[in-house]
Amino acid sequence: MASITHTEGESNTSEARQSWLATSVGAASAPLLKRDADAFLHQSLSSPCVSTITKAEGIWIEDVDGRRYMDFHGNSVHHIGYGHPRLVAAIKAQLDDLPFAPRRFTNEPAVALAEKLGQIAPGDLNKVLFTTGGSDANEVALKIARAATGRFKTLSFWDAFHGAGFGAASVGGEATFRSHIAGPLLPGAEHVAPFACYRCPYGHTGSDVCGLACANMVDFVLEREGDIAAVIAEPMRAVPYVPPPGFWKQVRAACNRHGALLIMDEIPTGLGKTGAMFAFQHDEIQPDIVTLGKALGGGILPIAACIARSNLDVCGDFAIGHYTHEKNPVTARAALTTIEIIEEEGLVERSARLGSQAMDRLKTKIGALPIVGDIRGRGLMFGVEIVEDQEEKVPGNLRAERIYYACLEAGLSFKISQGCVLTLSPPLTIEEADLDRALTIVETAIRAEAARRANGAG
Repeated sequence: MASITHTEGESNTSEARQSWLATSVGAASAPLLKRDADAFLHQSLSSPCVSTITKAEGIWIEDVDGRRYMDFHGNSVHHIGYGHPRLVAAIKAQLDDLPFAPRRFTNEPAVALAEKLGQIAPGDLNKVLFTTGGSDANEVALKIARAATGRFKTLSFWDAFHGAGFGAASVGGEATFRSHIAGPLLPGAEHVAPFACYRCPYGHTGSDVCGLACANMVDFVLEREGDIAAVIAEPMRAVPYVPPPGFWKQVRAACNRHGALLIMDEIPTGLGKTGAMFAFQHDEIQPDIVTLGKALGGGILPIAACIARSNLDVCGDFAIGHYTHEKNPVTARAALTTIEIIEEEGLVERSARLGSQAMDRLKTKIGALPIVGDIRGRGLMFGVEIVEDQEEKVPGNLRAERIYYACLEAGLSFKISQGCVLTLSPPLTIEEADLDRALTIVETAIRAEAARRANGAG
C-alpha cells in the first residue's frame, strides 16, 4: 500500500489536513491509516498519511473506500502511467526467464539497457552504472567526480533536492532533508542561491535585464574556491522552476574554465517529462554526468542510473556502487521497456504539446486572479504559485493548502512545492479530456479561494 502524498511543508496537525481526515476519509480507509501511523516511523512528506491506495492504473489511483483520484504527482515515476500493459507483460516474462543475476555475472537485459541509455543520451554520455534509487545514483556521480578531478568539493544550490542519502542530502539544499542531522554534513559541500527570476535573491526582476547574476555567482565561487570537483544541479527545478535563458550555457563555460565537472540530476525531469528526453537539452548544453531514476522503472520497479562521459571511466580499481541489484535483469527489463514505450508512443513530443496547451489555458483562465502569482513549467511538469496578493507576492501557503484539499475532494491529487506552488505533473499518456477535466478542477478551486479572499476571509 502506498499513500496519497500530503503537501510539502504541511504540518501533520494543520487545520485543512485535520478537516480532510475528519470529513473525507472513508470508513474502510480509517483503520488502515491508523495501522500505518502506528507501524511506520513518522517523517515529513510520508507518514502519517492522508489516505490509502488499493489500486493504481493509468492516471488513476483508488483508495480502500473506492474513491478514485487522477494522480498528478506520482513521485514522478508514472511517465507511462501505472500498470502499462506492455510493461507488465515484459516484467512477467522476465521473471519466468531470469529473475536475478549475481552482481559479477552479466545478463542480456542489463547490457541492453546500458547500451540504450548510451544511445538516447546526447554526446559521449555512454558509460553507465545502475543503482536502486536516485539518491544512490547521485552519490555515484559524486564519487566519479572526485576520482576524475582529484578534488572533493562540490557546488550546488540552496532549495535543490538530490536525495535523502547522507551525501545527497549534503549537496541538496532543502531544509527538510538537512536540518535534523546532528553534526556536520559531507565536507566541502558549498551552496549558492538558485536561479529564481520570479523572486530573484539578487534583486533583479527578469532574465532579460539581470545579466544572469545567479550564473555569475556560480563562476565567482568556482574561482574563489579553486578546487571544486563538480557542480551538481537540477536542469529545471521540479518545484517547478525554469532557468533563465543562457543560465546553463554560462555555468557550463564556468565549469570548463575552472576544471569542474557538471552533473545534471534528471531524476524527476528526465525521460520526456519536460518535452525533451532530457531537460538540459532545452538549454543546449552538454553535461559530464547525468543521473536518472524515478520513471526509469515505469512506475513499477525501483531503478536508477548514472551516465558518464566515456573518458570518466576512471574508477576500475575500486567500487563506486557495488549494489546487490546492480545488474538485476527484472529491473533492467522494466527500464528498457519503459524507454521503448516512451519512444514508440511519441510521449516526449506529446508532453511538449500537452504541456504548452495546459499552461496557455491556465494563464488565460486564472492568470489574472489576485491570488495567482505565477504559472510556470515545461512540458507536463508545471505549477501555479498561490500568493496573498499579486502585487506584493506574499506566499499564500494556507490558501494553497485549502486549494489542494478542495482538489483532492474533487478527485485530483498533486503536491504543493515551496509551501505555495500547486505542482502538477500528470503521466505523459494522459488523455486530453482527462487533462482538461483536471485543469477545470484546479481552476474551480482557485477561483473559490480567490472569492474567499475577495470576501475578506484569511
